[in-house]
Amino acid sequence: MTDLRLPTSADEVSSTTREAASWLDANWQGWVEGALRIMFIVVLALVLRAVVRKLIDKLIARMGRPSEADVELSRFGGLLANSGVVNTERRQQRSEAIGSVLRSVASFSIMGTASLMVLAALGVNLAPLLASAGVAGVAIGFGARNLVTDFLSGVFMIMEDQYGVGDEIDTGVATGTVLEVGLRVTKLRGTGGEIWYIRNGEVKRIANMSQGWGTATVDVQVGYREDLERVQALIEETAEQLAKESPFDEVIWGPVKVLGVESVATDSVVLRIEARCTPGHAAEVARTLRMRLKAAFDLAGVKLKEDAAAAAAGTAAAPIAAVVEIAAPSALADPASPTAMAAKPIPAQSAE
Repeated sequence: MTDLRLPTSADEVSSTTREAASWLDANWQGWVEGALRIMFIVVLALVLRAVVRKLIDKLIARMGRPSEADVELSRFGGLLANSGVVNTERRQQRSEAIGSVLRSVASFSIMGTASLMVLAALGVNLAPLLASAGVAGVAIGFGARNLVTDFLSGVFMIMEDQYGVGDEIDTGVATGTVLEVGLRVTKLRGTGGEIWYIRNGEVKRIANMSQGWGTATVDVQVGYREDLERVQALIEETAEQLAKESPFDEVIWGPVKVLGVESVATDSVVLRIEARCTPGHAAEVARTLRMRLKAAFDLAGVKLKEDAAAAAAGTAAAPIAAVVEIAAPSALADPASPTAMAAKPIPAQSAE
């Protein structure tokens, strides 16, 4: 280790001062130029980042704004608003998620490039750094491929609006109501209250029961001997009254249809009814319709099932009639035949 020797004479001090001044005179221009270059890079990156974020905000605001068709449809009242056709909140959530992803990607790209340019302006050799970053990126890519798959799947799910918060979905792995849609994990609330955490990369198919419309299916059982046309008219009248009452006037879409006979038994007939309604209200409409039909059948005297004795008698009536019809000609041809004698009434004996 060499000791730093201080100048001891005036000549040495003067010589050292001249060397320092000449060194500063030779390098100050490079320093100023480098500092200006770095400042220019940083300012340009910040300005570019602000402009890109502004453009993204305008794009997201346009995505969140309802279209003219949605505005026209919303004028018809709460039916379409409740059905999800005009769902401004859902559209805003989707646009905000997409905007967050775009802003993060833009900021990372712009500021990352600016950082590399600053290092190059400082004289740092970027070749080893980029080579090391490439090797580390490949290693991280192999180790975190599932994470990358989940992230990309989440981005496409949000951009394509496959489902949103509040939707009832079936992912094949679990079924429930969507509580949160993340870029890596989707959170569901199951029918039993449990919470499912599903990785977006594991979802191969999605059934969304909250988009479009739902169908309430009701099977009505009536007695075998009931007049089906009368029963159908009673069903249509009851369903029409239900569709006029609140809140079902905004839930049921169109008239309730009686599809026809679903099954036939010895003591009953089953009719199938379908009602198109808003998504998520099919079970409510079906339960209420069953209750109203039960009350209407009680008032009209419509039986839900034939008595056992009546059903047995109806089943046995046809064979007996066939036997009598076949036996009648032979009885007329030969009055003395056992069949004709059995068909004659037997006079009652006197009590004496």
